[in-house]
Amino acid sequence: MKIAVFPGSFDPFTLAHQDLVERALPLFDKIYIAIGVNSAKQGLLTVGDKLATIQAVFKDKPTIEVVSFEGLTINFCNTVGANFLIRGLRNTADFEFENSIAQNNLILAPHIETYFLMSRSGLAHISSTIVRDVWKNKGSIVNMVPAVINDFLRNKDPL
Repeated sequence: MKIAVFPGSFDPFTLAHQDLVERALPLFDKIYIAIGVNSAKQGLLTVGDKLATIQAVFKDKPTIEVVSFEGLTINFCNTVGANFLIRGLRNTADFEFENSIAQNNLILAPHIETYFLMSRSGLAHISSTIVRDVWKNKGSIVNMVPAVINDFLRNKDPL
C-alpha cells in the first residue's frame, strides 16, 4: 500500500489544504492528515476542533484519516507505515523552507520520500495565518476555508 502523511498545524484548515489533499488522492492508497501538536503554542482552534472539522470536510473519503500526533513527523510516518510525505508549495520561499526539512528527513529516514505539490492558481495566496488575521478582524473567510470550517468559525468569538 502507498501510504502518505500530510502534516501540518492546520490552524485553520484552508481551501488550499483541501485542494492539495484532493489532488493527492489518486496517487496514494491512504492519506493521513496529521495535525502536529505543540503544547507550547496556543492556536486559534483546539486539536479536538481541528480533528472534528477536518474529519467533517472529508467525511465521504474513506481513504483519508485525520489524526493528531506529537514529535517528529517521520516517527509518526513510521508508526502508520507511511513512506511518503505530502507538502504544499505556494512560492519559492516555501520551497526553500520545505526543501531543508525534506533533506533533513531523508537523512533521518531515507525510506520516506517527500512529494511537493504546487498550490493551484487562485489558492496560492491562502495561508492559515492570513485566514486567522482576516477572521480576527471580522472579515469574510468564506472564499478561503471549506464551508464546514467557515460555519464552525462563524459561531466562535474572535480572540
